[in-house]
Amino acid sequence: MNIASLVFGLLSVTGMIVAFFPCLGSLNWLNIPFSLVGLGISWVAHKKIEDGQSKTLPLIGLVLCAISVIFGFFRLVAGGGVV
Repeated sequence: MNIASLVFGLLSVTGMIVAFFPCLGSLNWLNIPFSLVGLGISWVAHKKIEDGQSKTLPLIGLVLCAISVIFGFFRLVAGGGVV
């Protein structure tokens, strides 16, 4: 679950970067829900950590997915995709 949260975070940031290119801003309509799923998985993985395990991977996934949702939403607003 820890690695899945990191993978979701990396893929969502990659999708966000691609969606910043001109004419590809509508990709955020797919990337934001994907990032929200990643946020949920990362949250569950972070809460299920047992003693002695590192919380680094789920925390990185959580932060990357949150950044992707925030910047993706602002990109949609700036590009006129949210009316």
